[in-house]
Amino acid sequence: MESLFFFVFFVALGIAALFARRSKFSADAAGNIRQNAIHRAASIAYPIFFLLAIVVLGMGSFVTIQPGEVGVQVLFGGVQSEVLSSGFHVINPLMNVVRMDSRTQAYTMSAKTNEGQIKGDDAIQVLSQDGLTLTLEVTVQYHLSQPSAPKVYSTIGLDYVEKVVRPEIRSALRDAAVNYLATDLYSTKRDDYTRLVKDKLVTAFKDRGIVLENELLRDILLPEKVRGAIDEKIAAEQESQKMQYVLQRERQEADRKRVEAGGISDAQKIIAGSLTNQYLQYNYITTLKELVNSKNSTFVITPFDSKLTPMLNVNSK
Repeated sequence: MESLFFFVFFVALGIAALFARRSKFSADAAGNIRQNAIHRAASIAYPIFFLLAIVVLGMGSFVTIQPGEVGVQVLFGGVQSEVLSSGFHVINPLMNVVRMDSRTQAYTMSAKTNEGQIKGDDAIQVLSQDGLTLTLEVTVQYHLSQPSAPKVYSTIGLDYVEKVVRPEIRSALRDAAVNYLATDLYSTKRDDYTRLVKDKLVTAFKDRGIVLENELLRDILLPEKVRGAIDEKIAAEQESQKMQYVLQRERQEADRKRVEAGGISDAQKIIAGSLTNQYLQYNYITTLKELVNSKNSTFVITPFDSKLTPMLNVNSK
């Protein structure tokens, strides 16, 4: 629209200069001098003004859309359906081009002062299924749908983040929280809750020309007493799981010892069955022989047993 303004401005100046060139003044000498000077100035000015108007009009016919932007064309208040993507375009010089950001954007609601689009504590409070108040910190990543940019501009405007993105995020978080207990959100059902919120936002954004990329649940803040009780419950559950592991390990060790004792018992039975008199006699004689041949001074006192020392019995006869 700036090019149209300057075009009209220079055309008006050119027409004024052209009329000044054709105007006539008084016939006295001074009037003739002024008339000649005005005529000369007007003769020089009006083609220059018309030339400037043509240049401005020509420059308004070219537009460059930067990367990550989309151009929405508006002609005399009417939004055109054709979208200008990034690059160089030749357009109607009377067309006004509104640039809109189509890059990935992130909307953060945080309890920290210097985080998020709104300074200060912007964390959202929700009610769980059991009536407890939870404080959530979230970041939602999204981008403008390029084909839907004319619709977004004509129905919502450039401030669609404040009008659509922020309210829909808060609504989805609150609607989903009532389906879960506070303890579940804090521990086991966090991922389920995140998926439910994401599904709600996808549906809400789709009708408004916005594409959801991701929803990040950064933190869940519970009342101090509730959080302490949940931590104790989680600690008790972990201790119970540890005890079950210890009991299982002890049962396995008991089973191992029973198997080992059974093996020892079976071995002893086999050994006991193989201890005949002949084997014991042979083992006794072998041991005596080793003692006799030993280099050390050894006194061997042998018992008199007819079963173990049959040779001694023979010699004694």
